[in-house]
Amino acid sequence: MGEDRRLAAVVALAQGMAAAHGSREAWRAAAAGACRALGGSFAALSVWERELGWLRVLVNVGELAEGEEEFPEDEAYPVHQFAEITEFLHEQWAGGGEPDAWVETAEGPAAGQPGYCHQRVAALRRRGRGCCVVAPIVLHGRAWGELYVARPAGEAVFDRDDADFATVLASVVAAGLAQTERLEEARRLAFTDSLTGLANRRAVDVRLEQAIERHRRDDAVVSLVVCDLNGLKRVNDTHGHAAGDRLLERFGSVLSLCGAMLPGALAARLGGDEFCLLAVGPPADQVVKAAGELCRRAAELDLGDGVACGVASTEDPIGPVRSARRLFRLADAAQYRAKAERADRPVVAGRAGPDDPVVRLADEPSTEEGGERRRFRGRHAP
Repeated sequence: MGEDRRLAAVVALAQGMAAAHGSREAWRAAAAGACRALGGSFAALSVWERELGWLRVLVNVGELAEGEEEFPEDEAYPVHQFAEITEFLHEQWAGGGEPDAWVETAEGPAAGQPGYCHQRVAALRRRGRGCCVVAPIVLHGRAWGELYVARPAGEAVFDRDDADFATVLASVVAAGLAQTERLEEARRLAFTDSLTGLANRRAVDVRLEQAIERHRRDDAVVSLVVCDLNGLKRVNDTHGHAAGDRLLERFGSVLSLCGAMLPGALAARLGGDEFCLLAVGPPADQVVKAAGELCRRAAELDLGDGVACGVASTEDPIGPVRSARRLFRLADAAQYRAKAERADRPVVAGRAGPDDPVVRLADEPSTEEGGERRRFRGRHAP
């Protein structure tokens, strides 16, 4: 391959990874770009999971052999079978050298003392491939995994020049993976509450819109639990804001624990002392049960005064739910009724009969922000 073509291949690989949305697309772009650049028929990207002691295949692209999947769930190989990952090349890096790619062929030694050559040669023969080039990937100064590109039996064998080019490609892949990590961390921070580690209001808004769309399309049950942590101001004023933060963190843990009772539920802090659970799929009664457990556990916290909890579910008689805003208003109204009544259990929208006050109030237009909330606040409300 000429220099111009190789340069174009490097640029295409970098652009493909830069355009990827999320890790899986980045992995696929890396493997596919390297496969094209090296004229291979198959490529894979694997990560070294140190804590588990294996190379786990993230993605396979190209002509897959029997049993190979594009995104395998359980394709992994003990690293002791690939000594170059943990020993030989590591010593080179520690000594100031750089990891270089190498070539294996199906005609290489496949007997004798087991080692990385033996294992790779056996795999080539088993899958009908004639040769492969393996390039270690180094990320943040440490061995991250490897890029593997193969050609079928009968085609030209990779040479030293191909291996050197694979080393360059591995560096490009490492840069792309680092960029993907940074972007995913930025996305995570954008949708995560920094104090509790739960999802934040932005994440809830996005997921709730998606959930209501699924409800409109498939009639999926969507339930929202909105809760207000009682006594936070008192804790802040009496014990200091550090104690208040601990209360918020502890309640966040309780919320996460109760949310685990609902498969796939999203636990979030909306801001201040307000939290929520968003569940798609579980029956309304199951959500109410989880909310009840949340109330019980919150009442047992050393600090605070329990939690006011409201539930709204499309499975209950609350009328058509065509927007995320309506479901949120219903759950919010139920929560404020629970707060006004100092209820020790959830208030559920739609379960107080045909003229349910929560549903009626949630659906009434308010003249000012928060107007419907104040209507629910009686003389006992904090």
